[in-house]
Amino acid sequence: MSFRKIHTGLLNAYCCVRAARKGTVLLISMIVLAILSAWAVSIYSISGVNLQLADNQHKADCARACAESGHEIARYWLSHVSIPGDTPLGSRFSQIAYCFQTEVSTISGFTPPYDSGSSVLTIPAVTLDSAKGQSFSAQITKVDVVPETLKLSVTGVYGSVTKTISANYKYGVRNDTVFDFGVATKGPLSLAGNIELEGANVSVESDVFIQSQNQNEALSIIGNSQIAGDVTITNPDAYVTLQGGQAGIGGETGDAAMEHVCIGEKPPEFPAPNPAYFESYVLNTVDSFTDTSADATFENIRIEAGTNPTFSGSVILRGIVFVETPNIVTFTGNTTITGIIVGNGSLEDDSGVNQIHFVGNVESYPVSELPDETQFDGIRSETGTFLMAPGFHLSFGGNFSTLNGAVAGNGIEFSGNAGGTINGTIINYSDEAMTLSGNSDLYFNRSGTVDVPTGFIQDIVLHYDPSSYSESAL
Repeated sequence: MSFRKIHTGLLNAYCCVRAARKGTVLLISMIVLAILSAWAVSIYSISGVNLQLADNQHKADCARACAESGHEIARYWLSHVSIPGDTPLGSRFSQIAYCFQTEVSTISGFTPPYDSGSSVLTIPAVTLDSAKGQSFSAQITKVDVVPETLKLSVTGVYGSVTKTISANYKYGVRNDTVFDFGVATKGPLSLAGNIELEGANVSVESDVFIQSQNQNEALSIIGNSQIAGDVTITNPDAYVTLQGGQAGIGGETGDAAMEHVCIGEKPPEFPAPNPAYFESYVLNTVDSFTDTSADATFENIRIEAGTNPTFSGSVILRGIVFVETPNIVTFTGNTTITGIIVGNGSLEDDSGVNQIHFVGNVESYPVSELPDETQFDGIRSETGTFLMAPGFHLSFGGNFSTLNGAVAGNGIEFSGNAGGTINGTIINYSDEAMTLSGNSDLYFNRSGTVDVPTGFIQDIVLHYDPSSYSESAL
């Protein structure tokens, strides 16, 4: 074989191999292109799904945000709802509904409809953003399993997507009351002379609360008078007057004393007195024919309206002393009380027509020390109250060692040398000033006392139960 043939054969073989390589590269390229195309399509599809999922999630989040906004609004409205504590159990939800309607109508101008037959209170759709289709609606229902609970369900809407959140609200009472203070008055407070308000154990027992919504001079301290505790005032425009080098608050005088005054604070609850609670204990009557001038003992008495008696001897009072209106009752001698004095006046009566005066000395003992006799059964456990007389002006002008319980009336005055220990709170329901003058030292002992003294009714309010929170999609 010649060299030429060999060369030609090799050349032909090389060309065949080269052609085969080109075919393989083309095939591989097509396979790679197919894989990349499929991957691109897959990526596109996945991206589309993710965009759809993200859009759905966004709408769901917006719907939940609408529901949460609605819940916060409804929760705010519910926080302003309160009903009298003596409301019968079967009427509580309807009273809650009525109060809620009033609250919402006052704030927003519309009244949520209430279906008494099904015990459902409805908040119609409230628009949050009309351009985006954002709104919420709500229902408040009574939970039958637990009568002391209601359920708030709020549905948020974003376009066509809805989200509902639910939570329970339990019936309860306010956490802060005037019984957290030594003195609590709806009107201003005036101290003049050498008055000292002190805590029997710690200074906070003599803390003072003043509402004084109608008068800007909420507190006046003149002379050498002192308040050992701090002072809280509701009226945001209120001011305090200190006259005299020793006039002080919180153990300090001058500008330093004002560091113990908080102005513009939210008011605590003034529980309503319920004199009728004690009327069932009354067994005997004091009228215009009863001799109240001699030394005598009275047990579970009713002082008839218009009697206006003066107890001028050394009188012993046991159990309940129930004073009807109108009346002016005066104690000028030495008075020993093992019981509770009750006046059945009105909280709105600041006229001073009804009065109870203690001119002489007072000696007080707790009801737990009443004799073990049937007429005092039940009364021995009615602790925490010494004098409850809404609509009565109360005045103390003599000494007392201890007043065993809260003192409440419409207008309260301590004068002369009246002073001693008070095992409870002094409460003035009147918008008129409460005055303390003379040389009195009042020591407030609130250690170990009951949260709410007997005969006082706290309003029922609603407490949010966070453990009941739940979400659902519709």
